[in-house]
Amino acid sequence: MLDPLRVCAAALVLAMVAGCAAEPPKVAPAPPPEPPPPVAVKPPVDEQARAEEAKAMLAQAETDVQRARAKRALWLKAWEELIAARRAVAANDAQAAIGHSRSASELSQLGLEQLAYPAVK
Repeated sequence: MLDPLRVCAAALVLAMVAGCAAEPPKVAPAPPPEPPPPVAVKPPVDEQARAEEAKAMLAQAETDVQRARAKRALWLKAWEELIAARRAVAANDAQAAIGHSRSASELSQLGLEQLAYPAVK
């Protein structure tokens, strides 16, 4: 009679030998790498147009701050941003002037919106 342990060992050895004898699986070649996406070229910035935009935004900020001041809703931070925008326009820094002007306008609008809420709850 066959010993079950020997039969299992023989089957295991045969399986291992069969696994080694089989040819290795073929691996599909990797696809070629994709070319990098094209780099977007920024259009040249027209400094004259940028300066005009900065001056227009400063004028809008001046108007918004005046409106908030007339209603006694002007926030100190809005006034500080307006002063910074004026200095940036004087220094020909259009990017900073636009940022400060936008901030001054937004803060002035928020001050006016605050008037709609009750002073005391």
